[in-house]
Amino acid sequence: MRFVLSGRARPPGTSAWEGAATNGSAPGESPASGAGTGRRGAVTHFGMAVLSLILFLTFLDNTIISAVLANVQSSFHAGVAALQWVVGAYALTFAGLMLTCGTLGDLFGRKKVMLAGVAVFCAGSVVCALATGTAELVGGRVIMGIGAAASEPGTLSMLRHLYPERRRRARALGVWAAVSGLALALGPVIGGVLVGLWSWRAVFWFNLVFGAVAFVAGTIVLPESADPSRAKLDVGGFILGALAIGSATFATIAGESSGYIKSPILAIYAISILALIAFVAVERRAENPMLNVRYFSRRPFTGALVVAFTTYFSIFSIFFFVALYLEEVGSTTPYTLALDFLPLVAGMVIAALATGRWVAAVGAKVPMVVGCLVAAAGVILTEVVITPHAGPLTIGWPLAIAGIGFGIAIVPVTSSALTALPGAHSGMAASGTNTARELGAVAGVAILGSVVNGQLTVQLVKRLTALHIPKVFQSVVITDVTTGSISANAAKFEKGNNRALQVIIDKVVGAAYGAFSHGLDLALLASGALLAASAVLALFTAASVRERPSLDRE
Repeated sequence: MRFVLSGRARPPGTSAWEGAATNGSAPGESPASGAGTGRRGAVTHFGMAVLSLILFLTFLDNTIISAVLANVQSSFHAGVAALQWVVGAYALTFAGLMLTCGTLGDLFGRKKVMLAGVAVFCAGSVVCALATGTAELVGGRVIMGIGAAASEPGTLSMLRHLYPERRRRARALGVWAAVSGLALALGPVIGGVLVGLWSWRAVFWFNLVFGAVAFVAGTIVLPESADPSRAKLDVGGFILGALAIGSATFATIAGESSGYIKSPILAIYAISILALIAFVAVERRAENPMLNVRYFSRRPFTGALVVAFTTYFSIFSIFFFVALYLEEVGSTTPYTLALDFLPLVAGMVIAALATGRWVAAVGAKVPMVVGCLVAAAGVILTEVVITPHAGPLTIGWPLAIAGIGFGIAIVPVTSSALTALPGAHSGMAASGTNTARELGAVAGVAILGSVVNGQLTVQLVKRLTALHIPKVFQSVVITDVTTGSISANAAKFEKGNNRALQVIIDKVVGAAYGAFSHGLDLALLASGALLAASAVLALFTAASVRERPSLDRE
């Protein structure tokens, strides 16, 4: 099978992007990289803009939800575990189907799969906007995750063909990383503004409008590209891969509330392990594997996936728990929360843009190590300075440091994974990297959530016992704390005249918030330590500028 562009046949294995980029260009020069002029250059610039738009849409919903958690909690009286499912349901389906959808894009057309994903994402946004309970909200988030899984891998794989030359691709990846970082960091900001103007439902109507614009623009601007050499669908790999990732993700989220050593959770983990073993066996024999497991022998690729996992594991300790802490314990308004996160936005975007040229000049190793270390310092400093009433001036500077670190780390991770694999398998590389990111997000929210929730309950019982609160009332207090009702119920007593009772209520509320703070401290310290360990891993796995793997070797 051959592709035809402007009436002329192209060699097998060449994408529409590469044909447009190299047609009429001098050797070693790519108009697609921005050096070209005229219609081809315009197509390239508009294409990059549309890819950035779609990327922004899917990355935004990883964190925009953090701004609505307190509002959703008070509307539906949802517990912390339910709120984690609101976050985790999106990441679960996103991670579980990313590899499948990335390979489907390589096989059947990246534009087709990407735009179908945008449409599904919009449908899920409508379900969420009209939800009347947490079950419907979680269901809508699942649909949105399916759409994101189909649409996001194409943003990286099409970029890989749009910019085939390594140095220019590294700079383009800086833009890609800046957009993804901007979306992640702007999530709480945009969400806070929308919730302040209307309600949490405004966030999902915003997604619908944004998604509709991206769909129309993608239909008009983006050319189609695919990998014509991969003609057979790897059904076994699709099923086993989704089962392995999905069951592990589900068990991780469910185990937070029910306990990780419970028989049902252990059984689901066992299913995941068996599915993973079967997946590896099937992929080693497959003619056209969904994920060529032999690529894991390449240290830059494997190291990039691990660092992608750990960075997103850690970054969600800020986006989820810091936002929830400032809203619940500090009574921060949505507008103030938006201001709190603005320094993180600026840090991520500026650092990512600058790092593209840095990676092009020196390779992935040094920026990846530095990014992880700076991010670790920012997360730990956030733990040091955060208080219930910390405003933008207090918490803004450590969040800015964390943002700079994350912005630096994102670019070499992505560049290393794409450069390590052949260009024809860019969808595989992109979906593998993004799967690692989403799995990190899921694990971060679930595992750190288990730490926070466990400390919230254990520490609260200790503090209530020290206050001589009877056991029968302790369970009521714990229920109020975990469902977000404690502030509202405590406010009812403020209208009374019983000063002694008010003193007890104040102590109970203080004990609850102190327990939450203790759990948050542990979560942030664990995230900082994991980032520091990631820097060491990157030092031994990431490729330097002298270690450039061939883009076309198998």
